[in-house]
Amino acid sequence: MYYRFHGVTQRLVGAAAADAYSPQGLKPIVSTESPALTTSKLASDIPATDSFLGKNKVPDLQKLFQKPDGLPVHLKRGVPDRLLYRTTMALTIGGTIYCLVALYMASQPRNQK
Repeated sequence: MYYRFHGVTQRLVGAAAADAYSPQGLKPIVSTESPALTTSKLASDIPATDSFLGKNKVPDLQKLFQKPDGLPVHLKRGVPDRLLYRTTMALTIGGTIYCLVALYMASQPRNQK
């Protein structure tokens, strides 16, 4: 059995002989023959209805974030943003209090008998 180094898990994994002898990130030697000429497409030639493009959400989000309603940007999308903001603030304050308590306990001398 052949082995190769897996880049994600950082471990040795089983592999085929061709994969084991090709170092990761290097491609096998390409033939010296010139490739067949192909015509390239311009970005303007590609139709906008291709399935991989999806819907462009940027204009809608620009309208939402640039609306002059007095809300900060991190709260413009409503309840989910408020929930995330409040959770983050609660965890930050709780972590600060925990650190201060741990420092206080570490600064107290232990009773030695």
